[in-house]
Amino acid sequence: MITRAIPSSGEKLPVIGMGTWQSFDVAPGKTGPVEEVLRTFVELGGKLLDSSPMYGRSEEVAGNLIKRLGLREKVFVATKVWIEGKEKGIEQMQASMKKLKASPIDLMQVHNLKDVAVHLDTLRGWKKDGLARYLGVTHYLASEHAAVEKLMAAEALDFVQINYSAAEREAEKSLLPLAKDRGVAVIANRPFAGGDAFKRLAPTPLPDWAKDIQCTSWAQLLLKFVVSHPAVTCTIPATTKVQHLQDNMKAGVGTLPDQALRQKIAELIRPA
Repeated sequence: MITRAIPSSGEKLPVIGMGTWQSFDVAPGKTGPVEEVLRTFVELGGKLLDSSPMYGRSEEVAGNLIKRLGLREKVFVATKVWIEGKEKGIEQMQASMKKLKASPIDLMQVHNLKDVAVHLDTLRGWKKDGLARYLGVTHYLASEHAAVEKLMAAEALDFVQINYSAAEREAEKSLLPLAKDRGVAVIANRPFAGGDAFKRLAPTPLPDWAKDIQCTSWAQLLLKFVVSHPAVTCTIPATTKVQHLQDNMKAGVGTLPDQALRQKIAELIRPA
């Protein structure tokens, strides 16, 4: 698995991580499929697992599975805070750590910049005290990239998490270059544009030149597009199916597209 260094520390992360939105929000007694997904994810070299208290049961399910499978030392656990107020933020973050069975938490992110100044102040203290190893902010809308950039320029952040894909390339304009310049790790969410990229590609056969970078599926080609950007640290596709997970993980090995090939991939995406 190809790895990238977190700029603020040099610690390396595999370029293919995994999200938990919807996929890990499952009822007790029905966790078998995601247990197999998580086990396979780690076996294939995955590490970063991203969750949130807004994802239903996802944190609790992920934490229980990590403990049951004995994976805590092998998984980089990331989650978020999304609430108004300092004390409520602390309570929410403490609850997340308990559900995820991760203390310290590897990465705590202020979700969608909600009460961001307040929570970053808390997290700076948490980082100093060893409760959180890294801190960051997230958003999933291109319309908020300017606000993320403003914060990135003013604050010492370890991570930003933003939407980026061959179908949503707005981050290339200034956010990704700024992250590179500022030494901020980037987690790319929505690598398939919420599934829209597949819809736009549906009538198109996988091009023959995909084999030049060892891609045998659209998912692999789209993920390699994302992680081939030099500012991107990792991306976090989500799935409940082992076969999809295995397919996704193949994007983290072999050859990444150069700039010319990246352009060819982007040109295949039909307008929305």
